[in-house]
Amino acid sequence: MNRSDKYPSKEDVEKADAEQICRWNRFLPSPGSKAIGTPEFKETLRKESKIIDTIHTRMVKENLMTPEISKKIGWER
Repeated sequence: MNRSDKYPSKEDVEKADAEQICRWNRFLPSPGSKAIGTPEFKETLRKESKIIDTIHTRMVKENLMTPEISKKIGWER
C-alpha cells in the first residue's frame, strides 16, 4: 500500500513500520476528500479522520520521521 490513496485499517497502522507510517502521513489524501458530494461523506470523513489521527499520533509519539526516512520517501508520489 506504499503508493495508494486507500486509507489503511487500524490494524494496518498498528503493524506498520516507521517508513510506512511516515509515508502515509505524507501522502494520504485529506480525510473524506474522496467522498465529497456523496451520501457517504460524513461517515468516510469520520473513519478516515480517526485513522489519520492515529497515524499522526504514532509518528509524533514515537519520533518516527527522521531525516533519513524523509529523504527516502521523498515528496513525489
